[in-house]
Amino acid sequence: MHTDKTVGKPISRLEGRLKVTGAAKYAAEYDVENLLHGYVVNSSITKGSIVSINARKAMTIPGVISVLSHQNRPKLAWFDLQYADMDAPPGTVFKPFFDEQILYNGQPIALVVAEDFETARYAATLVEFDFEEKPFEACLDDQKGQARAPKTGLATALKPPPPPPTGDFEEAFENAAVKVESDFSHGTEHHNPMELFATTTKYEGEGKLTIYDKTQGTINNQLFVANVFGLKYKDVRVLAPFVGGAFGSGLRPQYQLLLCAMAALHLKRNVRVVLDRKQMFSFSHRPQTSQKLRFATDINGRLTAMSHSSVSETSSYEDYTEPVASWSHRLYPAPNTLFEQKVVPLDVCTPMDMRAPGGSTSLHAIECTMDELAYKLKIDPLDLRLLNYSDVDPSSKKPYTSKALRECYLQAAERFGWKDRNPEPGSMSRGNKLIGYGMATGIWDAFQFPSRVEAMITAEGKMILNNAVTDIGTGTFTVMTQIAADELGLAIQDVDFRYGDSKKPFSMFQGGSAMTSSTGVAIVVAAKELKKKILKVARKMDNSPFAKTGDREITFNAGTIQLKADQTTAVSFSEIIAFNKGRTIKTTNMGKPHMLKLRKYGKATHSASFVEVEVDRELGTVTVTRVVTAVAAGKIINPKTAKSQIYGSMVWGISKALHEETIMDKNLGKYINANLGEYHIPVHADIKEMEVIFADEKDELINELGVKGVGEIGLVGMPAAISNAIFHATGKRINSLPIHFDELI
Repeated sequence: MHTDKTVGKPISRLEGRLKVTGAAKYAAEYDVENLLHGYVVNSSITKGSIVSINARKAMTIPGVISVLSHQNRPKLAWFDLQYADMDAPPGTVFKPFFDEQILYNGQPIALVVAEDFETARYAATLVEFDFEEKPFEACLDDQKGQARAPKTGLATALKPPPPPPTGDFEEAFENAAVKVESDFSHGTEHHNPMELFATTTKYEGEGKLTIYDKTQGTINNQLFVANVFGLKYKDVRVLAPFVGGAFGSGLRPQYQLLLCAMAALHLKRNVRVVLDRKQMFSFSHRPQTSQKLRFATDINGRLTAMSHSSVSETSSYEDYTEPVASWSHRLYPAPNTLFEQKVVPLDVCTPMDMRAPGGSTSLHAIECTMDELAYKLKIDPLDLRLLNYSDVDPSSKKPYTSKALRECYLQAAERFGWKDRNPEPGSMSRGNKLIGYGMATGIWDAFQFPSRVEAMITAEGKMILNNAVTDIGTGTFTVMTQIAADELGLAIQDVDFRYGDSKKPFSMFQGGSAMTSSTGVAIVVAAKELKKKILKVARKMDNSPFAKTGDREITFNAGTIQLKADQTTAVSFSEIIAFNKGRTIKTTNMGKPHMLKLRKYGKATHSASFVEVEVDRELGTVTVTRVVTAVAAGKIINPKTAKSQIYGSMVWGISKALHEETIMDKNLGKYINANLGEYHIPVHADIKEMEVIFADEKDELINELGVKGVGEIGLVGMPAAISNAIFHATGKRINSLPIHFDELI
């Protein structure tokens, strides 16, 4: 009997049936007795202070229990802390209900708690506030003169500043044979996952809490709640087994978590707080950004000079920054470079990571600039990229652990039919539609974080694994189960991966396309140690066939230890546990990056996206009709879930290029389209033919699995590929995203 390997096979998500039947419970769906409901009241002014609060009308409504604000909240421990969570940027972290000061429009200023949600929501409309308003600045364009270098802090390690300049850029650019100078602007985008942010807090007595929360990091939120309220870490348990999308919005604890826990501790009751869709626009957005790029080449098209500068918004109280200006030199080599990144503090909520933070903004500008150079040089855009191809990271001069970007280019171009492109803009049509072809490169970091896994074999011979990681809908649960099954030679149904619980061994928050390489590697490390322990017990059994065999002479298969030379000589895991007096055999081990070995290498995933668009000659409307994206991401554990990740990224790329934008009224300091009716995202009719190719990329260095993440790499190249295709179709180069049809009429 042989157990088939599962890694590399397109296995459907193991929790899929639970999700599509509604059996999977999300943060706002847990059945809790004697539950109170909280509804948040948000500030209607942008900057100033609260002079007075009158909650008398609200408190007269039957069923209303309390109205909490800065005036009557319980004392909190965290007001002396600069940081309270693992993803906090430099600055002073926002503290709801800290005092009377209003820092941004939509800031939470009160929580109405009632016996049911409807009563709480209605009573919230009756709470009266007197404000003292102050002048504010909420427009990036008006404040660019105040741009400054961002502060550094704990988050700088994952978001380093741009590399230092090289050569003499200004002279090289001035004297270059061919050069392009372009400005780019990117509007604000807000997270809108399907699941609203919600928290259900069970008050367990004596300062103990069990919390069901929408989060990407159960341990991060456990630390946050304990720090804020001065509780013992062991007395706070955060669970998030199912998360309805997040992609950055759940990296930091959102304010409903703090307010829900506050109400539960204050009232000594179970409490649930759910934000509504409008309140989802009161935090968690990709920052508005302006970029200026100056690229130059010699007469043959080889890059000689690159300058990339960016100015992004941040809040008045924290310095959130994204790596924008640094990506140019990680893709293309040039002897003369100049990179600069600045931020402008505004009276807005602190921006935060949104799928491919920095990369999707930066790559749009870089790849459109490369496209413009190609047209000036009269070189095919693909040929220009191949001419400037580098097997090393140009910014560090380190070779990549692996880089199959060339294969991505060639395979995607062949599948797409790039050779059929007439290079002349406006030369291709289909009926009354102009046809455009565009392409762009993608790059994203190959992150790996430390992760700790407990692995054990039960009396039934099954494997249980424990880790605190969440699954935000990416297929993490399925992929981890596959890795574990193959490591121990078990059928997938004999592996029980338990996750999404802060009481389980350590995991970083799920983000950065890093979980397969983080927790997956930890599973490999733990499984190897578990096999040693199982074999050690097996060798002690009476008449053990493995007593004198070497480790290389045996194999783990079908829930047994077998001799490789004679697979009929086998002992089952259940027999081994029985000999061990029924005691489980278990181990807990840490998987971590090989820092010393990898310091000599660059680490990245790569992609190439090819896009066809149709542009209506009269209406200017744009339809993305075909997309082919090729990805190089090391070993692909599950092609089905991995392709789903890339498909989702490609859809998001279409959305970023053509749809998503939050509009700020600078006179009011507020977003005026805070709903899904006016905040446009693609619908089914907007998504046509899409194809994903995985280039064969073997990486023997990156980690024990040879894997890189796929969550974000499918997005980064898409906006530029679409923009370039629109130029090819129309001859109009539009560098502001999203592209509106009126600009093409």
